[in-house]
Amino acid sequence: MDLISDRGRRVSVDELNTSVLLAHATQQARARKYEDMVIVDCDAHHYENENFGEILPYMENEVFKHLALASRQKGRGSVAPTGFGYQDMGGRVTRYPLRSSEKTEKGAVRDVQLGHRWMDAMGVDYSCLFPTGMLNIGLHPQKEMEFELCWAYARWVCEKVLPESGGRLYTMLSLPFGDPEGSLRMVEKFGDVKGVGGFMVTSVREKMAVYDNCYMKLYRAIEERGLALAFHSGPNWNSNTFQSCNRFISAHALGFSWFNILHCTNWVVNGMGERFPKMPVLWIEAGLAWVPFLMQKLDHEYLLRPSECPVLKKKPSDYMRDMFYSSQPMEIQDMDALQTTFRMINAETQLLYASDYPHWDFDLPSTIYDLPFLTEKAKHNILGGTAARLFNLPPRNDTQRANLIKHGNFNKHVPAPV
Repeated sequence: MDLISDRGRRVSVDELNTSVLLAHATQQARARKYEDMVIVDCDAHHYENENFGEILPYMENEVFKHLALASRQKGRGSVAPTGFGYQDMGGRVTRYPLRSSEKTEKGAVRDVQLGHRWMDAMGVDYSCLFPTGMLNIGLHPQKEMEFELCWAYARWVCEKVLPESGGRLYTMLSLPFGDPEGSLRMVEKFGDVKGVGGFMVTSVREKMAVYDNCYMKLYRAIEERGLALAFHSGPNWNSNTFQSCNRFISAHALGFSWFNILHCTNWVVNGMGERFPKMPVLWIEAGLAWVPFLMQKLDHEYLLRPSECPVLKKKPSDYMRDMFYSSQPMEIQDMDALQTTFRMINAETQLLYASDYPHWDFDLPSTIYDLPFLTEKAKHNILGGTAARLFNLPPRNDTQRANLIKHGNFNKHVPAPV
């Protein structure tokens, strides 16, 4: 097939093959003997819009279902908010335009097959599956449509995707946070489903007060079930905050950090850590550099104005050290600064490896494994041990391994070809 490059040239390419694309990742996995440890990816994605034909019929409201299905026809608009940017670098990140060309076996869930392929190539045992386009669901102007889309997606994932994954995929379902009662209903409906490790709030929202009393029943329901709550960040170049940014790189760099900074600040200073001390809170896809900044900034303000945070019993940074963080996209340019960051967040027990695959800026497990200042125990915890405990994942014993081999493309334990 021909791929049109960003300068209009036609480049002849074969259809995409994930295993070939990630051949170097497989070499890394074998060289580092990842089979000696459990590796859990706490943030990976699929393109759920390619499955809307299957997802949208799960919507409950017949009117919204009709509108959503009709919107898929050419020229009738979009069913969900879309972001603006240049993720594929004008076509240079070829897996974006070529992903639909990859062949999969008929009769099996395509997203599961593709997931197993990249997991096998990287040496990943378990992966938390998140949507991509629906990370902008918080920008939808209709809370009713936000609920319907999140509900339909959750049913599709729980009824079709997770049962076919052989136990290798788990998820934190996206909450329709604009609808507190609808969010609570989702926790009550899907909180006990096998493979659901918690729930996720899409951080890209212009109107969200995580401390509002309307969410207290929701948080309590999550905590009572022993599940985790995650905030997954992203960019929004259309936000008034970033209207002065004239380059995508600016909005991208700031946006991922900003939305989690905003919601983490509101979470901490309003004492959510005191009100829900047993609920694990996880901050995803914002990198790590923002965490030491916010710790220091909030501590400084708190020591000057503690009367404005009467619920707090310790410094804001102490509550932040009780939280969990995903590694990607990890800033590795200054190793001393990174080591300080790891110390400040108690990375050995609070940091979880994340790849963010298949997005353009994904991180391989070697991003963690190769850090010179980590102990072996820290590597094992960050790459999988902490996540396995947090999400109650089954141990990778012989029975489990046989089950993985039976249901998927699990080949990382097969000796490398001579």
